Amino acid sequence: MPHISTNAEYADMLYVYGLCDGSATAVVKEYHRQFHMHRLSDRRVFYKVFNTLRECGTLPSAHVSSERARKQNMEEQNILDMVQHSPTTSTRRLSTCLDVSRTRVWRTLQEDGLYPFHPQPVQNLHPGDSVMRLEFCHWLHTNRQLLPLILFTDEATFTHNGINNTCNSHRWSHKNPHGTVETNFQHHFSINVWCSVIDDMLIGPVILDDRMTKQNYLDFLQNELPK
Repeated sequence: MPHISTNAEYADMLYVYGLCDGSATAVVKEYHRQFHMHRLSDRRVFYKVFNTLRECGTLPSAHVSSERARKQNMEEQNILDMVQHSPTTSTRRLSTCLDVSRTRVWRTLQEDGLYPFHPQPVQNLHPGDSVMRLEFCHWLHTNRQLLPLILFTDEATFTHNGINNTCNSHRWSHKNPHGTVETNFQHHFSINVWCSVIDDMLIGPVILDDRMTKQNYLDFLQNELPK
């Protein structure tokens, strides 16, 4: 943290922090606008002052030793460097590798504006699928009168591999990278649960025990589909 000599400077920082509603980007600009004689350019400084007062009830020491400040800055830089090199790493791994507390890791990441974004599972698409889907959408748009007659179906697959849990998968970033995880359940499974919608009517769910092939799916639609 840059050297701060008086409690008045801390008061000015807290005033601007509250004025900007804790916005890390806005607080630096506003502080420089109102108190341009100071050289505080790191938004983490404001967060540290506010967080120390909230959790400890006191302001940070105005005379932190240069050695302690150097060590803290080095730890924080190591955390940020490691996250930049491996954005999917966990706070537990960061804490173990760098020998710092998980609380320090979390604070450093939050002060830098980093958040753990979870990837979104999406259906695995084969080459040509996107073009075919786009063509269907164009066709349907010009034939909207057919919508009540179209049977929209979907199925959920349960396999011996279980379900992909993305709760523990994340990527540290300042902005949501909209990461995805491809899922491909159609190639191996033990059971399918099928359901459909036509007009305003729900059909199913129906359990399909056999492996999903073109032939047995056609047989299901022609002979077993609930009327």
